[in-house]
Amino acid sequence: MVTDIKDATRPVDASAVLGLLPARPRLLALGEPAHTEDTLLEVRNDLFLQLAEEGYRTIAVESDCLRGLLVDDYVTSGTGTLDEVVENGFSHGWGACAGNRELVRRMRAHNETRPASEHVRFAGFDGPLEITGAESPRRALTALHDHLAARVDPALLPCTAETLDHLLGADERWTDPAAMTDPARSVGRSAEAARLRLLADDLVALLDTQTPHLLTAASRDEWERARLYGRTATGLLRYHHWTADTSPARMTRLVAARDRMMAHNLLALAERGPVFVHAHNSHLQRAKSTMRMWEGPVEWWSAGALVGARLGREYAFVATALGTLGHRGVDTPAPDTVEGLLYALPEDRRLVDPVRLAAALGDRRPVPRESPWFGYAPLDPEQLAGLDGLVFVKDAGRRP
Repeated sequence: MVTDIKDATRPVDASAVLGLLPARPRLLALGEPAHTEDTLLEVRNDLFLQLAEEGYRTIAVESDCLRGLLVDDYVTSGTGTLDEVVENGFSHGWGACAGNRELVRRMRAHNETRPASEHVRFAGFDGPLEITGAESPRRALTALHDHLAARVDPALLPCTAETLDHLLGADERWTDPAAMTDPARSVGRSAEAARLRLLADDLVALLDTQTPHLLTAASRDEWERARLYGRTATGLLRYHHWTADTSPARMTRLVAARDRMMAHNLLALAERGPVFVHAHNSHLQRAKSTMRMWEGPVEWWSAGALVGARLGREYAFVATALGTLGHRGVDTPAPDTVEGLLYALPEDRRLVDPVRLAAALGDRRPVPRESPWFGYAPLDPEQLAGLDGLVFVKDAGRRP
């Protein structure tokens, strides 16, 4: 059995990953089962720089899409300093991860020695959201309005900048963390928020109808950023609207709204060329995602499922599973789990062909693994058939 399983694996590198796929997808996603583990980030970094040589010159990570613009400016043109962009260019605290700092450093070093046509680029594809709440739509709305106000007939604008500022009010109204557990604290269904949703929709429509002119009045990068501002503004206003919801479906609507924003950002990035995507497995898998929250269990279609439904085989998903994470109390996996079977192999990192693994398993059905730490999501053996590949890391963390 061990020999058969080993025959379904190979070393982890870009050529091996692409070799598993019938064709090169426009979006190639690598999932992770736990955040902030630098061993997993090292695997991601190595794969991306290898994939860059194969034409995947954009990496999109699970981080604030607007903050990510700072990182992209740095890696493409050297704007700012490494310390500044790592501190300010990531959300969720990801800037503290050594693996993310190393990614930015390596991307800048890569671009310094290459012509612009071979530059790699960075993108966040998450919304400006945290599990405790969402940002004010101010940054995205005003940036979109400013872009249009500088380039189109003022008579076409649905409102003035002063009107937006008045309706937005103090940002603290939008970012109150108490709103996540108390819908009554949210401003998402106030009269001002309702008016802002209409204005945001009109601004996005104006951006669309003026596209031919805007592409001559500014660079394509500036136009793409304006589209990003529009998606973010409308997405945030929708998210705040559902934060004020009092129905039993509230949390399902919120997590679905977040992944919808992610999916639309990924589809936009794919328009400019092949993209390598990195996020939690639950945001990239084709099957429905599930999570237990304080309001009970929720399930939703992930960004990967939404993108996969649109792109078909132009979307590929490679999950990551791990053996041990000692400093989190995740010890040797049971031998009757997928992780346990792969852990018996001598190599530290292997790429697994799910089709060949299924053939090696035959009628044997691995059992689901249980994790003692909430931050690690074990592989669901029932989802093997929905994977295009599986990266297994034997030890993803050192004991303190």
